[in-house]
Amino acid sequence: MTRPPRSESPLGGPPVAFAAILVGAAVLRLVGIRYGLPYGSILDPDEQNVVPRAWRMVHGGGADPRFFDWPTLVTYLEAPFQWWHASPSYLTGRLVVVGLGVLGVAAAWWLGSAAYGTVAGAVAAATTAVATTHVAYSHAAVTDVPLTTFVTVALALLVMNQPELAGVAIGIATAAKYPGVLLLVPLAVLTWRRWGTLAISVALAVVAFAIASPYTILRAGDAWSALRRVQAQHRRGWLGFEHDHWAGFAFVGRLWDTLGPVLLIAVAGLAAALVRRRRPADVVLASFFVAYYVSLLPLHSHFDRYVLPLVPVCGALAGRLRAITAVTLLLLVVPLAWSARDDARLVDMDTRVAAAHWIDAHVPKGATIAAESSTALPKGYRVLPLRLPLPGEPGDRDLTVLRRAADWVLVSGAVADRVERARDRYPREAAFYTELDSRTRRVLRIEPGHGLSGPWVALYRL
Repeated sequence: MTRPPRSESPLGGPPVAFAAILVGAAVLRLVGIRYGLPYGSILDPDEQNVVPRAWRMVHGGGADPRFFDWPTLVTYLEAPFQWWHASPSYLTGRLVVVGLGVLGVAAAWWLGSAAYGTVAGAVAAATTAVATTHVAYSHAAVTDVPLTTFVTVALALLVMNQPELAGVAIGIATAAKYPGVLLLVPLAVLTWRRWGTLAISVALAVVAFAIASPYTILRAGDAWSALRRVQAQHRRGWLGFEHDHWAGFAFVGRLWDTLGPVLLIAVAGLAAALVRRRRPADVVLASFFVAYYVSLLPLHSHFDRYVLPLVPVCGALAGRLRAITAVTLLLLVVPLAWSARDDARLVDMDTRVAAAHWIDAHVPKGATIAAESSTALPKGYRVLPLRLPLPGEPGDRDLTVLRRAADWVLVSGAVADRVERARDRYPREAAFYTELDSRTRRVLRIEPGHGLSGPWVALYRL
């Protein structure tokens, strides 16, 4: 008697395994989702550049974001979910990114399955589900996880030899964040000598980008200036990366912190793809990996989020080596444990939120507080922002000047500790923190521990 065929998920895998991975991914991303709220400056300061703009769009502000450090698609995706809120809702914004992150795990299954079969799909999805950086940035209403999801979809379409549809996905990925344009490399490799197909695919990418991020086209001058400024900053460096190794080594470290020892298997899979090139998947995944990694090499700010588009690719390449699939899945316990550890920290109250509660209860309303960008302040105070120290830029941490402009100074280890580690690069800023302790009165210092996580926070009376 012939057995009936076993049902599979819509993406070509066993439904139980597929559902289990998605549920696990969702749980990892929902634990600690309220961390730092109601303040959008704590978990990831870039949330302040997305959520309030999305809220204004559906409350009379129009579709022009007036901000082009990245394109506008993610802000547009967030905007409808802000419609019923009386003020910007960071929680809602985060939940949208959680959904996109889980969708990205499903897309990784699709990518791996299309490239090397169902087993590789399961490995790619599981890798993306537990990767520490992917889990961490799925908690924040920012652009990096949506970019990764759309990149994964575009790569899956390329692996399936659907260049025209992939062109649309490339435009959408680029509308999420500019590095999506690097998908043109595997598109060109796949369609080499098929110039008509390549031209149509690129044209579709341009049209999709224009539809998904129209003001980047309509205000191309502003967008180009913002892109050049951001690129210049990251090529010059950023606070905290002054003593890093060369970018090629630094980003290997970021990938290791994201994937753990599975990275070694992914590199072996990449080597096999580069050497054998037996199928379109090898060409597509290897060319994207190389092109994207090369694009990181000129950077002197080595943020972990920059490796995110490589995570599903690494998962698929690790799944390419089917003979050691059991070992690969076992090694995923390492990033799973790291992600669970990071989630556990998000359950606690942040030290900066605790400091905000103290200020609300003890500092008179209307006082002027000079505050670092990494801190949080309740409503009712005048805020004098202290700019983040950056290489080659004059700082604004001058105690004599601040005495004339503010009543209080609020600082935290999120900035001060990085300045101290690079004291040779920031002597003026380092001296500022020393002067705060010696020439002003410290009225509050909160340290992590005892149910609090985050950096130390200190408040000084001028």
